[in-house]
Amino acid sequence: MNISFFQSLFRVMGKSIYRVYPFILVVICFSIMVFGCADTSNKEKSDTSQGEKVDSSEKKIKIGFSMASLREERWQKDRDIFIREAEKLGAEVIVQSANADAVKQNEQAENMITQGVDVLVVIPSDSVAASQIVKAAHAEGIKVIAYDRLIRESDPDLYISFDNEEVGYLQAEYLLRHQPKGNYFLLGGDPGDNNAHLLRKGQLRALQTAIESEDIKLVADGKHWAVAWEAKDALNKTEQILTQTNNQIDAVVASNDGTAGGVIQALEGQNLAGKVLVSGQDADIEACQRIAKGTQTMTVFKPIDLIATVAAHAAVALAKGEEVAKATQMVNNGKVDVQSIILKSIQVDKDNLDKVIIEGGFHTREKVYQSK
Repeated sequence: MNISFFQSLFRVMGKSIYRVYPFILVVICFSIMVFGCADTSNKEKSDTSQGEKVDSSEKKIKIGFSMASLREERWQKDRDIFIREAEKLGAEVIVQSANADAVKQNEQAENMITQGVDVLVVIPSDSVAASQIVKAAHAEGIKVIAYDRLIRESDPDLYISFDNEEVGYLQAEYLLRHQPKGNYFLLGGDPGDNNAHLLRKGQLRALQTAIESEDIKLVADGKHWAVAWEAKDALNKTEQILTQTNNQIDAVVASNDGTAGGVIQALEGQNLAGKVLVSGQDADIEACQRIAKGTQTMTVFKPIDLIATVAAHAAVALAKGEEVAKATQMVNNGKVDVQSIILKSIQVDKDNLDKVIIEGGFHTREKVYQSK
């Protein structure tokens, strides 16, 4: 609507500008109302459409997986299976490994909290130091799952693991059954790992009667631990014990396959590999090869695919605010009873190696027997 329109209108009506002026105002106001309302309606329609689009889209769950270390083969399997299962459930996984450094792990967890994860799954490097991770996460409304290792002095939302005291019992019980008398060397895992103490508790429970009857003797009073579960530290400490006892060792209760590898290296140096019984845990490929070869006596197999899959489903459920149906047990961490899922383990030796490990799909026959 332009000026020429109004000039023409004035001429047709033959009126003076002051008599037409009110009419012009009415026309202008009417035009503004019509077009203005149309614009507002369109804008409101656009905003509503956009709002509906945002509301209908479901936010992707983000899981932080804080791992103590990836040095051992076992933890690499946990990571890969967990990520694969979580992604099947539509979640995104952020993984960070602390290389057995508790301070670094706490810093990495803080970083994942800053990134806005919905839930934290933590394999603690140090069971006490990791309590700070739980506190920091809870301060931001983020739930925490303690994976395989219990977090102490805090209140994690869920604990998923195997019965680690039972694992230690299975290790020592097997060796005692096959070597009911003699000198035993107990080599623990990392002293900062709660699992190492649970394993030792189970080992002593299995051996207690034989110790009391003096059928077996614990050399070094069962005080040795392999720092950070390092094979090199296990090697050094076994060499020390062999020197102190003049090679008079009949069985070594090694708490995992990594430390068992260090023990066997020390035994090989004294031509004792295959003569001294050695336990382990995790069914690492090198341990399975040693069992096939005869230098490692047994390992305790903890089905990694099971714990990783269960943990992935639990993490997604917690992120959605849902109950975890399988969490039917309670485990005390020294401060509170933690809702828990506890899984079963299996003793593996050369007699059932093929059935459990190969037929079960954990390792291939080619890999297990390649070094035999």
